[in-house]
Amino acid sequence: MQTEYTSQAWFTIGEAAMESGITAKMIRHYEQVGLLPEAHRTEAGYRLYNQKDLHVLRFIRHARDLGFSLSHIQELLALWQNKNRPSREVKKLAQAHLQALNAKIAELNAMKSELERLVHCCKGDARPDCPILDGLAD
Repeated sequence: MQTEYTSQAWFTIGEAAMESGITAKMIRHYEQVGLLPEAHRTEAGYRLYNQKDLHVLRFIRHARDLGFSLSHIQELLALWQNKNRPSREVKKLAQAHLQALNAKIAELNAMKSELERLVHCCKGDARPDCPILDGLAD
């Protein structure tokens, strides 16, 4: 490692993956799309990450766990890193995502109800008549 990197704790990409819960492949992807700053490099070209980078990776992982898209995560990161931002901007983004999740839940519940109805109508016996296939054909 270069001597400039010895003054703080540095993590390899594998260590950063373990610490953040994000795969090395996704860490490289997040760098490539600009969610994470380009990693520091050793003389041999190995990526190195510091505690700040790990904090950003954990932020990204948590936002992904909540279903935010990469573009929304980019906006959230910018807001998070801007200490002068009004919280209403963050809330607006979160509320929009919550509305989208609620719409998706409603859509999934409607799909589930229809499929339950079709399954209930099918006797599942040896006869060729099948209300499930008939329902899909309608």
